[in-house]
Amino acid sequence: MKLDILVFSAHPDDAELGCGGTIAKEVASGKKVGIIDLTRGELGTRGTIETRYSEASDAAKILGVTVRENLKFDDGFFVNDKAHQLKVIEKIRQYQPDIVICNAIDDRHIDHGKGSKLVSDACFLSGLIKIETRNENGDLQQAHRPKCVYHYIQWKPIDPDFVVDISGYMQVKMNSVLAYKTQFYNADSKEPETPISSKNFTDSVNYRARDLGRLVGVEYAEGFTVERYVAVDSLFDIK
Repeated sequence: MKLDILVFSAHPDDAELGCGGTIAKEVASGKKVGIIDLTRGELGTRGTIETRYSEASDAAKILGVTVRENLKFDDGFFVNDKAHQLKVIEKIRQYQPDIVICNAIDDRHIDHGKGSKLVSDACFLSGLIKIETRNENGDLQQAHRPKCVYHYIQWKPIDPDFVVDISGYMQVKMNSVLAYKTQFYNADSKEPETPISSKNFTDSVNYRARDLGRLVGVEYAEGFTVERYVAVDSLFDIK
């Protein structure tokens, strides 16, 4: 199965928070999008592995993605080494995406920056024909390097290199975020408070998108950083 876009997230809910609106918009336009979570978020203060799986499945249905998988790397302790890179390479070669989107290049949670660099390195290595990987049937996989690697923005207010207009898809984004019922604001929850469980955090998802939209003259937007210059065919492609 070939995907147009493959989104990686260190934890279930990173993709929804960082680029849920963009995912929903691309799916609505007919693109095939997949999400691969690196870990199960098992070190999270709230919820369990089982609830995170269930919530991730619900969020995937809301966004309409074609596939969602979990590589089951160790939450908090995975590293950017050969073993982990090969697991990511296998998925890149399996789905042959044109675009890969992954975690913020630097962030409050240590897994975000680690996951960002791991996926970025794997995207490059995946294009080297002398690195051999095999699919589930034992067949040799073809080398594949995505055309573009983009990074969404998470906790830290990193200045984006470009933004995507997600006006009309903000509610879908919020619905996918709030599918993680154990993680985010719930006045009736008895679980310990965390930096992302406050109403202020949930509100911030909306007002960050609204503010980015304001800056470019639309209602809502999501920001991304790039690894190389963004090229356009014409000045009129820039809004």
